[in-house]
Amino acid sequence: MSAKRYLFTPGPTPVPPEVLSALAEPVVHHRGPDYRALFGECLERLRAVYRTAGDVLVFTSSGTGAMESAVANLCSPGDRVVVVSAGAFGERWRALATAYGADVQAVEYEWGETPRAEDLAAKLEDAGGAKAVFLTHSETSTGVVADVQALAAAAKGSGALVVVDAVSSLGAVPLETDAWGLDVVASGSQKALMTPPGIGLVSVSEAAYAALGSSPRFYFDWERTRAGQAKLDSAFTPAVSLVRGLDVALGLLLEEGLEAAFDRHVRLGRACREGAKAMGLELFSPDEDRSAVVTAIRAPDGIDATELVRGLRDRFGITIANGQSTLKGKIFRIGHIGYFDVFDITTALAAVELVLADLGAEIERGVAVTRALEAYEERARV
Repeated sequence: MSAKRYLFTPGPTPVPPEVLSALAEPVVHHRGPDYRALFGECLERLRAVYRTAGDVLVFTSSGTGAMESAVANLCSPGDRVVVVSAGAFGERWRALATAYGADVQAVEYEWGETPRAEDLAAKLEDAGGAKAVFLTHSETSTGVVADVQALAAAAKGSGALVVVDAVSSLGAVPLETDAWGLDVVASGSQKALMTPPGIGLVSVSEAAYAALGSSPRFYFDWERTRAGQAKLDSAFTPAVSLVRGLDVALGLLLEEGLEAAFDRHVRLGRACREGAKAMGLELFSPDEDRSAVVTAIRAPDGIDATELVRGLRDRFGITIANGQSTLKGKIFRIGHIGYFDVFDITTALAAVELVLADLGAEIERGVAVTRALEAYEERARV
């Protein structure tokens, strides 16, 4: 019998059986009435999850493709933009904007710090304003979830467009596209939206459409995509089966209710953090309920997180995430977004206990699971 596999990364994430079943249905033609009906329903559900009355554009791409579409459509060479960077994906915004020739000003933090609205406001004042501010809602390299509402208000105060990477946060933690004045929100299918990788999403405000730049673009052209979607069509061949799966996943999320989903993620994050602390481990990500996407944990002294990640994979079929860049080997990350319940968390924690003990860490076995279950129920009664 083949070994069971467990996926605890911050993306891709596990896919519900209902979504897997939808992916196995016969492929329909993307110009036919069957697909148009499906696509129309999916777009309505996306607007509900994004909490926007505006467009949500759909691309066959990763979340990074959605992010690149924002830069390609908004930035002309030489445009001043501000990037708030506190981890790998803030750095991705910087790299994308630099590649398109923007004048990039950065508000930089140490990895693991939480961005502050007052720092952004000061940078914008010093820079004399900017066309756009690029933010990361959930920085999965560190486990930090930023206060995007406050950051967006600071950006709006200077007259800048607000562009948000919500690739891992959409559907997991509160995000109000229209109410918070977010002009562009990029996301992807493979995180809290519980669908395999391959669909990039981007909401676009009317203010963003009015500020389109002059950078060359073709596949990621918002106007071309918007015109197609207005007819429930796609400018280019879409990932038909993934759209069908995404539609089912969005239905499951909305059936649960967004507020219920947000609360579930808070409880899962709390259970994971409390279980890690019960083992005597030090958190790298903030010990706060807002950090409900991924828990980043420091490896014990003398233990390489790479060995822990390898041991979990080889012994138990469990995949967690190592640290990125200079954090590789120093931290490990347990994702809990999307199709997860508390017993997924206890499975991951129990295996971490076993492997860390085998690697020489002083771990009292069983304490993490017990504390995680207690923490999950404590949150349920709040």
